[in-house]
Amino acid sequence: MTYLWRVNLVKLGLKLWSINLNYIYEAKKLYDEGLYYYIELYSVPGSYEEYSHHWKKLKIPFFIHAPHFGSGLNFSFPEMFENNKKLVLEAIKFADLLDARKIIFHPGVNGKIEETIKQINKLFDPRMVIENKPYRGNGENLFSLGSTPDEIKKIKSETGVSFCLDFGHAICSANALGIDYVKLIKEFLYLKPVMFHLSDGNFKGIFDSHLNFGKGTFPLKEIVTFIPENAFLTIETEKNYKDTLKDFVSDVNYLHSILRECF
Repeated sequence: MTYLWRVNLVKLGLKLWSINLNYIYEAKKLYDEGLYYYIELYSVPGSYEEYSHHWKKLKIPFFIHAPHFGSGLNFSFPEMFENNKKLVLEAIKFADLLDARKIIFHPGVNGKIEETIKQINKLFDPRMVIENKPYRGNGENLFSLGSTPDEIKKIKSETGVSFCLDFGHAICSANALGIDYVKLIKEFLYLKPVMFHLSDGNFKGIFDSHLNFGKGTFPLKEIVTFIPENAFLTIETEKNYKDTLKDFVSDVNYLHSILRECF
């Protein structure tokens, strides 16, 4: 079956981790069929030497997602700088090898936004993109930086990085902060995101869940109307099988039906 996603409506991305060699054959097959436009590859710490050359062989466009708080990168604390530097440099190596357009980062957790800005400036790469986060992290007493347009604007203006708008994160932040989600998304859009993340989730919740499309209660038909034509859009949903990407295919088809209905 041949799909037309690479030329119609949006440029879809498949989210994988650098250690996911179990998906590599099918990822190539689905790309060749036109199901998606690029891979957004999460740079698992310490994986470059063993895994990077496998991805290079695919000859697919890449974006890199740097390690986040759960993997040890937190820009918001000065004592974490040396470890952060190590993880950032490995993500940059992935980006260099795979000729990645962008490298996506999270702002940090529980620390100071001024420290985040300071560290990004020290480690700056022109491909850097900052992603908005839910106000509450998925853990006890975790509070994310970059949950509001004002914080993202401050990071952008003081570092020169670009911006990735995650719609699910915006909804979670809106709920936690008591803000209308449409108002919040429109404020984020004013910051000119260069790419987007989309998943399903609990429309009334404050915690991120990355559910497959149709498994949650997000108003996806309304959300897709905020996505610019020809935008880079990574599908950030769960992978429920170890040996197949059929849930990703289902998500693409679900999104396809929504976009066709809305546009």
